[in-house]
Amino acid sequence: MAGGLKLYNTLTREKVDFEPIDATNVRLYVCGPTVYDFAHIGNARPVIVFDVLYRLLRHVYGEAHVTYVRNITDVDDKINARALRDFPDLPLNEAIRAVTEKTESQFHSDVARLGCLKPNVEPRATDNIEQMKEIIIRLIDKGHAYVAAGEVLFDTRSMPDYGQLSKRNLDEQQAGARVAVDAHKKNPGDFVLWKLSSDNEPGWESPWGRGRPGWHIECSAMADRYLWEEIKDSLTPRGKTRPHQFDIHGGGLDLIFPHHENEIAQSCCANGTNVMANVWMHNGFVQVEGRKMSKSDGNFVTINELLATEKFGGPWHGAVLRLAMLSSHYREPIDFTLSGLELALKTLRRWLDAARSLGGYSMSTNGHYLYEIREHFSIGDKVVEALLDDLNTPAAIAAIEDCYKQAKAGSKNAAIELLTTLDTLGFVTPDNIDAISGLLSGDRIAELGSKGIAKLRTLQTLQANKAMVAASSIMSEFEDQGIYVRFEKGGVVSIDGDGSDWLTSQIEARLTMIKNKNWTEADRIRDQLLSKGIQLKDGKDPITGERTTTWELKR
Repeated sequence: MAGGLKLYNTLTREKVDFEPIDATNVRLYVCGPTVYDFAHIGNARPVIVFDVLYRLLRHVYGEAHVTYVRNITDVDDKINARALRDFPDLPLNEAIRAVTEKTESQFHSDVARLGCLKPNVEPRATDNIEQMKEIIIRLIDKGHAYVAAGEVLFDTRSMPDYGQLSKRNLDEQQAGARVAVDAHKKNPGDFVLWKLSSDNEPGWESPWGRGRPGWHIECSAMADRYLWEEIKDSLTPRGKTRPHQFDIHGGGLDLIFPHHENEIAQSCCANGTNVMANVWMHNGFVQVEGRKMSKSDGNFVTINELLATEKFGGPWHGAVLRLAMLSSHYREPIDFTLSGLELALKTLRRWLDAARSLGGYSMSTNGHYLYEIREHFSIGDKVVEALLDDLNTPAAIAAIEDCYKQAKAGSKNAAIELLTTLDTLGFVTPDNIDAISGLLSGDRIAELGSKGIAKLRTLQTLQANKAMVAASSIMSEFEDQGIYVRFEKGGVVSIDGDGSDWLTSQIEARLTMIKNKNWTEADRIRDQLLSKGIQLKDGKDPITGERTTTWELKR
C-alpha cells in the first residue's frame, strides 16, 4: 500500500510516486499561524488538509514512523502592532506575550474542535533564534548574504536557480510588485534575513547588532532543526539519506512566493543541497459565497466565530466545518458557503445516525467503544485508495457515502466500518463524540434546541386558536429550512422533510433495539427524544399486531 501514495509536487508541477527518504521516519513540515489575531476560515484549510495527510501517512507507514512539525510564528511586526494597540499600558515584551499566548491558545482550541491532531513538534520561532543566526552566518560566509544599512539580506543573484518553485525569473520580477525596493539592496528581489530593532521593538543580540529575524528564515531554521538536526544520528545511511533534507513541505498557495521560494534559497545555499524538501504541497484559496474573503467586504469570518457564534448561520460543529473544507480537492479553490455547511451537516447527520443505530452500540460511553472496534475494523479500503491519489477527498467522501448506503441497507459491519472511517479521518473522536451525537443526530428542530421546540408549541397553540396568519408566518420559517409542518386530527404535529427523515430513523432504530431485546439502547433513544421535547407513544398495528410507535410534542 505504501508504494501507492501519489502526491502533486509544486516543485516539478506533476503528480509523483511518493518515496520517503527514510520509511521509518517520514518527515512533514507545514507553515503554522502567525499568532497576532484569531485564525480565519482560510487559515483552517491548510490545517485540515495537512491533518488528513498526517493521518494518511500514519495509516500507511505506522503512527510511530511519521514526524509532523508545524511552527508558531511569535515574532512579527504585526504582533508588535497588535501588542501596542491592545496593551498600551504594558511594557512591550509583556504586551507581546499577552497577545501571542492568548492567540496561540485560541488557535489550539479552535483546530482541536476541527478534529485536527496535534503535530509531533510545534516549535515557537522565538525558541529558535540561535539556529536562525547560525544559518545567516553560514550564508554570509558562503557569499549568499551581505550586510547593508544595519540589515542582513539574501543575495538572490548568488543562487542561479532562484525561482525554481514559483517559476519566476529574477529578470522578469517587477520592482515593488511583491518586495520593497530599498537603495541599500544589491537587487530588487533581495530579502531580509535579519533587521535591527529599535528600543521599543523586540530584539536579540547578534553579530550585526540587536535585532530580530526576517519571516522566511524562521521556517528554514525550525524545519532543519526538528526534521534533521535532532534526528540525524538515527538516520541510516544506505544511499538514500540526504543531509538537511526532508520529505514534504506544505502550506497555502499564497506562500509559494515569496515565503517558500525564499525558504528554499536560504536552506539550500546554507546547507549545500539542491533541494530543501522533496515534495512541496499547496492548498488552494478559500472564497466566501463566491467572493474573495476580505475584512473590507464584511465576509471575513474566524474559525472561532463559526464555532461559537451565530455569524454565518452558526454556531457550527467543527466536524461540519471539516467536511465542508474537504468537499473540494485541496489543490482547487473552494467556495465556502452557507449551503455547503448545511449540506455537510445533513450528510454527517445521516452517516452518524446509520453508524450509531445500525452498529448497535451506545454513543454515551465517551468513545471507549472506538478503541474496541479498532482492533477488528479499519478505515475503508476505497477511502484509503482515494486518499492515496493525491488526497482526493471528494472521492473519499463518495466512498464513505457508499459505505453509508451499505449500512443503511442493514449491514452492521458496514455501520462499524463507517464509524471507524469517520473516526480515523477526524470527524469523530473520543473527545467530541458525545457533542457530535447530540448535535448532528438531531433534525433541524432538535438542532435548534429549546427554541425550535418552543416554536412548534407556539405553532400548535396558534393553530388551535385558528390564528392562521401568525401560524403561516412560523410555518414559512420552517419551510425555508426544508421542514414542512402539518397538523393532523386533534392538533397532532407531523413533519415532512429533514425533520421527519431523522425522526423516522430514530423511531425505526428504537424498534430494532426492542426487537433485539436491547432495552438499554431503546430506552436511551426514547429518553433522548424526550429531552428534546418529543414524546413517543407505543401501540400495536390493528391488522398485523406488530408494535408501532407514534410521537407528539411533550405538553
